[in-house]
Amino acid sequence: MTGIIDYGCGNLFSLKSSLRRLGENVRLIARKEDLAACDRMILPGVGAFGNAARILKQCGMDDAIIEWSRKGMPLLGICLGMQLLFDKSYEFGEYNGLSLLHGEVAPLSAEAAVVAANLKIPHIGWNSLRFPSKSKLFRNVGEEEYVYFVHSYHAKHCNENLLATVTYGEEICAAAGKGNVFGTQFHPEKSGDTGMRILEAFLEI
Repeated sequence: MTGIIDYGCGNLFSLKSSLRRLGENVRLIARKEDLAACDRMILPGVGAFGNAARILKQCGMDDAIIEWSRKGMPLLGICLGMQLLFDKSYEFGEYNGLSLLHGEVAPLSAEAAVVAANLKIPHIGWNSLRFPSKSKLFRNVGEEEYVYFVHSYHAKHCNENLLATVTYGEEICAAAGKGNVFGTQFHPEKSGDTGMRILEAFLEI
């Protein structure tokens, strides 16, 4: 059973549908008590970091996610969900994350000297992955396979947890992880066959 954290910060339909196509039982988790029935957890997310972090704290899911990871249970953050795994974000202010992965979330912009001025922000579209080291999350995926991104912020200072990169002007973090905790900046549930193979690998962890 895979639990998807439902905290009002994401469209869950595509993710639920993808997991069910893989034969997985899925449960939406709005209360930390419901996690007891799950074997793994996914933290999705779209929107602003500060608002998402506040909602997780208000409903007690922040501590539940941290406790889950400390038990060695598999956890996958997707897009904003990945960003929430890091120490902090500088999206419209400064906000603390869950500190399950070391690093910071910062603007993806020409002003921040991350991307060239001719590249559009948000970064929307298909780009290929590269792997500085091969994680079990990507055991079914080859170098240069394409996945789908939608984001305006990126993780930095996270080299110790870096699992995959993407080139968008500069090489930036596409995925990070440590132990049983994984995060993808891209959306595997929107990344066709490649994304399905990534989700399948997560279900086997």
